[in-house]
Amino acid sequence: MAEDNRDILDVLKFELSFLEDGGYGRSPRSPWRAPAIFEDSPICPNFCDPAHTQPCESCLLAQFVPDGQRKDNIPCRFIPLTQEKQTLEDLYRTASQAEMEQALAKWLRAQIARIEQERGLAAQEGVA
Repeated sequence: MAEDNRDILDVLKFELSFLEDGGYGRSPRSPWRAPAIFEDSPICPNFCDPAHTQPCESCLLAQFVPDGQRKDNIPCRFIPLTQEKQTLEDLYRTASQAEMEQALAKWLRAQIARIEQERGLAAQEGVA
């Protein structure tokens, strides 16, 4: 299994930028289908790999997947994105693309802020 040495904070910031820049618009490679959030992002270890040769456990997003769903076929679809614990799996059935993207952006901003705060506190603790 390939190890991902990227910083999760950088990955989440990249994903937010990708989202805000319209990255989940219709793909010229497959304009007949809506893009799959996370799966059709450059942060996915299997991005542009139709054979899906990398195990999902190698993805940095796996840490956000509840334990019970980590062995599922596409575990990133089970990351709770909303306060009501709605996942992409839920939102694919009930929300529009715009609503899903709004939920994703809010979740990404919250995770980024949480990690930055934790790291800020950790840096302060290291000084004391």
